[in-house]
Amino acid sequence: MWSVFEISESAIVGSKFMLEKAIDPDIGLNGLQRYTLKPSDNFVLKLHAQSDGSKKVEMILQKPLDREKQEHISLVLTAEDGGEPQLSGTMQIQITVLDVNDNAPVFTKSVYKANVAENSPRGTVVTIVSASDADYGSNGRITYSIRNTLDDVRQLFEVNEHTGEVRLTGNIDYEKSNNYRINVRASDDGGLTDTCKVIVDVIDVNDNHPIINIMSETNVISEDIKSNTVVTIINIQDIDDSENGKVSCTINENIPFILQSTENNFYTLVTDSDLDRERASEYNITVICTDYGVPSLSSSVTLTLQISDVNDNAPVFERSTCEAYIVENNTPGLSIFTVKATDADWNQNARVSYILEDSSVNGVPVSSYVSVSADSGVIHAVRSFDYEQIKDFHFRVRAQDGGSPPLSSNVTVKIMIQDQNDNPPQVLHPVQTGGSLVAEMVPRSADVGYLVTKVVAVDVDSGQNAWLSYKLQKATDRALFEVGLQNGEIRTIRQVTDKDAVKQRLTVIVEDNGQPSRSATVIVNVAVADSFPEVLSEFTELTHDKEYNDNLTFYLVLALAVVSFLFITCLVVIISVKIYRWRQSRILYHSNLPVIPYYPPRYSDTLGTGTLPHVYNYEVCRTTDSRKSDCKFGRYCCFSRSSFFVLCSVRSATLFTKKCRKVL
Repeated sequence: MWSVFEISESAIVGSKFMLEKAIDPDIGLNGLQRYTLKPSDNFVLKLHAQSDGSKKVEMILQKPLDREKQEHISLVLTAEDGGEPQLSGTMQIQITVLDVNDNAPVFTKSVYKANVAENSPRGTVVTIVSASDADYGSNGRITYSIRNTLDDVRQLFEVNEHTGEVRLTGNIDYEKSNNYRINVRASDDGGLTDTCKVIVDVIDVNDNHPIINIMSETNVISEDIKSNTVVTIINIQDIDDSENGKVSCTINENIPFILQSTENNFYTLVTDSDLDRERASEYNITVICTDYGVPSLSSSVTLTLQISDVNDNAPVFERSTCEAYIVENNTPGLSIFTVKATDADWNQNARVSYILEDSSVNGVPVSSYVSVSADSGVIHAVRSFDYEQIKDFHFRVRAQDGGSPPLSSNVTVKIMIQDQNDNPPQVLHPVQTGGSLVAEMVPRSADVGYLVTKVVAVDVDSGQNAWLSYKLQKATDRALFEVGLQNGEIRTIRQVTDKDAVKQRLTVIVEDNGQPSRSATVIVNVAVADSFPEVLSEFTELTHDKEYNDNLTFYLVLALAVVSFLFITCLVVIISVKIYRWRQSRILYHSNLPVIPYYPPRYSDTLGTGTLPHVYNYEVCRTTDSRKSDCKFGRYCCFSRSSFFVLCSVRSATLFTKKCRKVL
C-alpha cells in the first residue's frame, strides 16, 4: 500500500508525521512487534503505546529537507511480528518535498564584457546575461532589469526581462563615451535577487571628418614677400580614435606655396617661391585633410589670397620705334599719331603718363613741332609742316607710371611728312626774260625729228607730285613742232620748207602729276632761218604787247624824275654850304680880338616844367673879354616843335654867337 506526504522543505527538525499503523491479528509474540523505516537519512520512527495496547507510529524529521537536493523521497515502512517464521508487512511512503523560496537567483558571471561598434542600429544585441534559481515554480522564475539610475544607460540600453538579452535602444557615440557599465538585476517572484555588471566597450568607427581651423589667416600679401614666409596657420582636429584620428593634409599643386606640418596637428602655409602679381593676382588654395580610417574621410577648405601690387614693371610700348605720316600744310593741332604703352602693374602703379623728351630738330626745340597728350599719348602737330623744308624728324616719348618711385620707358617716334602738290613746276630753260627776246634757230634744211630745244623744268614737290609732263598748248604752226611728253624736247615733225614763217611762237605747258595738278607755261620763240641777219631783221620788228610797253614807259619817266630831283637838291645844298662858310669867314676877319674856342657843357631843361616839352641843348661861344651874355628864349608862333628857335641878345660888342642849335 502507499502513503503520500507533501512536506515543505522548510519543515523544522522534529516535525512529526503520523503514519498508518499496521494490524496483525496474531497475538503475543506472533503479533506486531516492531517498525523499521528505510532509508532513514531524514526521518526516524517513533512508537507511542496506546491504552488499548496498540502502538502509534510517527515519522519524525531529523534532518532538514532540501527540495533543490532531493525533491522526492521514497521510504519503505516495514512492520514485523515476532513469530516463527517471522512475518512482515510493508508500506511505501512517497514524500514530495514542497519548495520554499530559499534560493536567490545566481548569474553565471558577475561581470559580462561586450563590444559594440558606435552608430550600430537600434535593436542590436550587445550581450546576453543569464541567471539561475534553484527554486521551483514561481520561486524559480527569474526577471531581469537594469538598475542604473544616474547615467543615460537606460536611454541607450535595455534588457529583455525574460531572456536576459541586452539590446541597443539609442545611438551610441564613441566620441561621447567609449565605455558603458550596465547594472543588471535578476529577481525571482519571491523577491530574492542577484546582480551582475555588464561592461560595454564602444568600438570607434571612422564617422568624423577632420575639422580644419584657420588660426591665423592673411587675405592680402605683397608680391615682393620673401620666400618661406608664413602666410596662414592651420589646426586640424579629428575626434575619432587611433588610425581614424590620424590626419594628413595636402594643398593643390603648381602654386608657390607649401604646407608644412609642425606639432600637435598644426600646419603652416608658407611661400615656396617668389610671387608675381602680374602672373597671378589671386590664389585659391584648397587645403585637403584626410584621415587614415577605412574608409577614409576628408575635409577641405579654400583660402583666397590676394596679391597686392608692387611697382616692379615699367610701362612697355608695343614697339621700340614708331613711324607716323602727316601730309604737309596741315592745320596746327592736328592729331598725328597715338603712342600706347601698357603697364602690367595695377591701379596707381599702372597709370601711365606720356612726356615729350627734350630734343631739337634743326636747332629748334621739338616742342615747337609736336606736343604729346600726357593722358592719352596722342601726338599733335604744333605747326604746319612744309615738306620742302623738312621731310622727316624724330623724337622720343617717355611713358612713366604713377608708382613710387616711378618707372619709365621710351619710344622713338619718327614723323614722315608727306608731300602735297602745293608747288607748281618751275621752268629753268628756256629762261623767260622781261624785255629781251631769245629765239631758237632752226635751219630750213632741218629734217624730221630735228631737236630745236629742250624745255627743262623742276618741281620741288616729291613723288608723283614732281612727275612732269610737257604739252604743246599753242603754236604758230602745230604741224611743224611737237613736244616730248616726258622729256620736254621740242622737235620738228616734218621737213621745214621755205613756206614756213621765220617767226614761230610755241607755248608749252608743263604739268605735274599731283591731284589736283599744277602747271606752268613757257613761251619758246623759234626762228626758222639759215642766217642770223635774217633772224635779226625779223625779230627787231617784233612789237611788244601794249600793256608791257605802257608799263615800261611809266617806269622810265618815274626814274628820270627822281634822278632830276636828287640832282637839284644836291646842287642847292652845296651852294648853301658855300655861302654860309663865306659869311663866317668874313665875321672873323673883321674882329681884332683873338678867338679862343670855349666849349661849355651842354645846358638842358630836364624838368619839363617850362615851355619846352623835350630836352634842348645849346652851344655858346664867347670871346676872352666877354663878361655877360643873356640868352632869351623866344616863343614860336606856331605849335610845331620843329620850328622852335633861340634868340640870343649880345650886350657886349665882342660877344657873338657862333651857333645856336636845337637838338630834338
